[in-house]
Amino acid sequence: MADEYQGFFGDEVAARYDEEGGIFDPAVVTPVVDALAELAGNGRALELAIGTGRIALPLAARGVAVSGIDDSEAMVARLRAKEGSELIEVAIGDFSTTRVPGEFSVVYLVFNTIFNLVTQDAQVACFENAAVHLVSGGHFVIETSVPDLQRLPPGETIIPFRAEPGGISFDVYDVVTQQASSQHYEFEDGRVLSFPVEFRYAWPAELDLMARIAGLALRDRWAGWKHEPFTALSRSHVSVYAKS
Repeated sequence: MADEYQGFFGDEVAARYDEEGGIFDPAVVTPVVDALAELAGNGRALELAIGTGRIALPLAARGVAVSGIDDSEAMVARLRAKEGSELIEVAIGDFSTTRVPGEFSVVYLVFNTIFNLVTQDAQVACFENAAVHLVSGGHFVIETSVPDLQRLPPGETIIPFRAEPGGISFDVYDVVTQQASSQHYEFEDGRVLSFPVEFRYAWPAELDLMARIAGLALRDRWAGWKHEPFTALSRSHVSVYAKS
């Protein structure tokens, strides 16, 4: 996994990541932090793929002891440049296998990042790694999209999702292998910059089975961080798995 993840989240993406306005909006971040702080209680939190600290920093500011794991030294360097980052311990490594000391009340993986693990084995390993870090009764929380295949006409493989003066983006699906790629093209100073990223999508039911393999059980599933009901039309989900 490390090569694919670092290949996308390298210096260029890290340099502009915090400019992705919508995901840093307090209206987006605050419900995430509220839910995670409640699950953490008086315990510790571990973020897999901590990145530049979009969630970890405000969570730590709530008084939760936060640690993180991330492959990308470029992303972590951006985190380290921010106020409050000295409170957060970060290990550099593959978040599906890297271990850190101690036990945690909550381990979390947000913003579709489970799909950045491009094999089923790696995704199962991620659940197992989360479970190893959890105290008994602790929770592993995943936020990810529901595969958008209902929007694919029969025989088609491409779903565009962004077309604006600054660039275009589209996903390419292989419905046989569950492999996909997200293609991002940025138009900048007369140049076209390409940022492709490979991923493997999985349905909620498949993620639930991975959780069972790791000794976890589904406790809650919402359509969003404000506990919105999850339905057949939901395009994302927040799934909370408990360690028995």
